[in-house]
Amino acid sequence: MKHFILSFVALLFLVFESIFAQLFAGDVFGSNNILVPRFMIVFVFFLTMYGSRRMGMLYGAILGLTYDVVYTEILGIYMFLLPFLAYLISKSMKILQNNILITCLMALVFTALVEGVSYQMNHILTFADMTFGEFMERRFVPTIILNLIFIIISCYPLKRLIEKFDLQEEME
Repeated sequence: MKHFILSFVALLFLVFESIFAQLFAGDVFGSNNILVPRFMIVFVFFLTMYGSRRMGMLYGAILGLTYDVVYTEILGIYMFLLPFLAYLISKSMKILQNNILITCLMALVFTALVEGVSYQMNHILTFADMTFGEFMERRFVPTIILNLIFIIISCYPLKRLIEKFDLQEEME
C-alpha cells in the first residue's frame, strides 16, 4: 500500500508541475522570466534523503523516464540524471547532518544542478537558443526562487509522509 501512495504522490507532483507551468507561463507577472517547476524532482530528492537510496534511485529512474517521454525531446537525460543525483544525495547526507535545514539546502543545490545540466545538454544539442547570461537571468534565478518556495512549503509534509512509511527497514 505504501508504494501505491508514494507512486500516487509522485504522479500528483508530475501532473502539478505541468499545471503550474501552464498557469504561470509567459508574461503572467509582466516579465519574460521562465519559471520551471521541479516538484517531482524535489520529491525524489526527499525520498532519497528520508527514505532509502535504493528507493530514491528506483523512483528517480522511473520518474526520469516518464519526465523524458512527456516533456523533453531527448530520451535519457532525466532517466540517468535523477538516479545519479539520488545516489550523490544519499552519499552526501551520510557526511552532513540530516536535519530539515540541511535537507532543504541540499534539495535546492541539487535542483540547481538539474537545471544547469539540463541547460548544458540542450545547449550542446542546440535546442537552447539563449546565452548563458540570459539563461541565468531569465530562467535559472526565477526557477531556483520558485523551487525554494516549494521546498520550504513542502519539506515538513514530505518528510513526515516518507518517514511514516519507514522505507529504511524495508530496503535493508
